[in-house]
Amino acid sequence: MKKYILALIPFIIGVGCFITFSIIGSEVAADGTLVEPFFLVPIGYLFLAISIIIAIVVRISAFYFNTKKITK
Repeated sequence: MKKYILALIPFIIGVGCFITFSIIGSEVAADGTLVEPFFLVPIGYLFLAISIIIAIVVRISAFYFNTKKITK
């Protein structure tokens, strides 16, 4: 589990971006424009994608570079 800590950090940041977007919310300004922190949505998806890619790379590298080779 310790090897997945690098993938867990961007996942937490990505989920934090979505939670922050929900908490801040949207509002309509006096001139009729929509004011919202929309930049958090693509950043959240980016961090989630990075987390998934890192987890896949760690899993594949652990499979191929296993130091405990079974020999008979």
